[in-house]
Amino acid sequence: MTTTLKGQGQRALGHVPPLAEITDRVLFGEVWERGQLGKRDRSLVTVACLIALCRDGQLPFHLQTALDNGVTRQELDEVVTHLAFYAGWPAAATAARLLGDLN
Repeated sequence: MTTTLKGQGQRALGHVPPLAEITDRVLFGEVWERGQLGKRDRSLVTVACLIALCRDGQLPFHLQTALDNGVTRQELDEVVTHLAFYAGWPAAATAARLLGDLN
Protein backbone atom coordinates (compact mmCIF):
# COMPACT_ATOMS: atom_id res chain seq x y z
CA MET A 1 0.00 0.00 0.00
CA THR A 2 1.32 3.44 -0.86
CA THR A 3 0.30 6.68 0.69
CA THR A 4 -0.54 10.01 -0.85
CA LEU A 5 1.41 12.91 0.55
CA LYS A 6 -0.70 15.68 -0.92
CA GLY A 7 -2.04 17.85 1.89
CA GLN A 8 0.91 17.09 4.20
CA GLY A 9 2.50 20.44 3.37
CA GLN A 10 -0.58 22.26 4.62
CA ARG A 11 -0.63 20.16 7.80
CA ALA A 12 3.06 20.68 8.53
CA LEU A 13 3.65 24.14 7.11
CA GLY A 14 0.24 25.79 7.12
CA HIS A 15 1.58 28.65 9.22
CA VAL A 16 3.60 29.66 6.13
CA PRO A 17 0.93 29.43 3.41
CA PRO A 18 3.17 29.98 0.34
CA LEU A 19 5.59 27.23 1.42
CA ALA A 20 2.72 24.87 2.29
CA GLU A 21 1.09 25.44 -1.10
CA ILE A 22 4.33 24.87 -3.05
CA THR A 23 5.12 21.78 -0.99
CA ASP A 24 1.71 20.25 -1.69
CA ARG A 25 1.52 21.25 -5.34
CA VAL A 26 5.10 20.67 -6.49
CA LEU A 27 6.86 18.29 -4.11
CA PHE A 28 4.01 16.05 -3.02
CA GLY A 29 1.67 16.70 -5.96
CA GLU A 30 4.13 16.45 -8.85
CA VAL A 31 7.55 15.10 -7.84
CA TRP A 32 6.32 12.25 -5.62
CA GLU A 33 3.75 11.29 -8.27
CA ARG A 34 6.19 10.95 -11.17
CA GLY A 35 6.22 7.43 -12.57
CA GLN A 36 9.96 7.05 -13.08
CA LEU A 37 10.38 5.90 -9.46
CA GLY A 38 7.82 4.19 -7.30
CA LYS A 39 6.86 5.67 -3.95
CA ARG A 40 8.70 2.86 -2.16
CA ASP A 41 11.94 3.80 -3.92
CA ARG A 42 11.32 7.51 -3.37
CA SER A 43 10.85 6.79 0.33
CA LEU A 44 14.16 4.90 0.53
CA VAL A 45 15.99 7.73 -1.25
CA THR A 46 14.35 10.37 0.93
CA VAL A 47 15.07 8.54 4.19
CA ALA A 48 18.71 8.00 3.18
CA CYS A 49 19.14 11.68 2.32
CA LEU A 50 17.51 12.87 5.52
CA ILE A 51 19.73 10.57 7.58
CA ALA A 52 22.89 11.61 5.73
CA LEU A 53 22.07 15.30 6.08
CA CYS A 54 21.00 14.97 9.74
CA ARG A 55 17.53 16.34 9.02
CA ASP A 56 15.91 14.78 12.06
CA GLY A 57 12.97 17.20 12.01
CA GLN A 58 11.56 15.60 8.86
CA LEU A 59 12.88 12.10 9.41
CA PRO A 60 10.08 10.71 11.64
CA PHE A 61 7.41 11.63 9.08
CA HIS A 62 9.39 10.06 6.24
CA LEU A 63 10.26 6.92 8.21
CA GLN A 64 6.54 6.36 8.76
CA THR A 65 5.81 7.21 5.13
CA ALA A 66 8.42 4.65 4.05
CA LEU A 67 6.66 1.99 6.13
CA ASP A 68 3.33 3.04 4.61
CA ASN A 69 4.91 2.77 1.14
CA GLY A 70 5.98 -0.84 1.67
CA VAL A 71 9.50 -0.49 3.04
CA THR A 72 9.91 -3.00 5.85
CA ARG A 73 11.23 -2.25 9.30
CA GLN A 74 14.14 -4.61 8.61
CA GLU A 75 15.00 -2.65 5.45
CA LEU A 76 14.97 0.62 7.39
CA ASP A 77 17.22 -0.98 10.02
CA GLU A 78 19.60 -1.93 7.22
CA VAL A 79 19.55 1.58 5.71
CA VAL A 80 20.43 3.07 9.10
CA THR A 81 23.23 0.54 9.64
CA HIS A 82 24.62 1.04 6.13
CA LEU A 83 24.60 4.82 6.49
CA ALA A 84 26.55 4.66 9.73
CA PHE A 85 29.60 4.05 7.57
CA TYR A 86 28.80 6.58 4.83
CA ALA A 87 26.99 9.38 6.68
CA GLY A 88 28.58 8.96 10.09
CA TRP A 89 27.82 7.21 13.31
CA PRO A 90 26.02 10.16 14.97
CA ALA A 91 23.64 10.52 12.01
CA ALA A 92 22.84 6.80 12.12
CA ALA A 93 22.45 6.82 15.91
CA THR A 94 19.94 9.67 15.67
CA ALA A 95 18.04 7.84 12.92
CA ALA A 96 18.05 4.64 14.99
CA ARG A 97 16.56 6.50 17.95
CA LEU A 98 13.86 8.08 15.77
CA LEU A 99 13.10 4.75 14.13
CA GLY A 100 12.77 3.18 17.57
CA ASP A 101 10.30 5.91 18.55
CA LEU A 102 7.91 4.67 15.83
CA ASN A 103 7.18 1.47 17.77
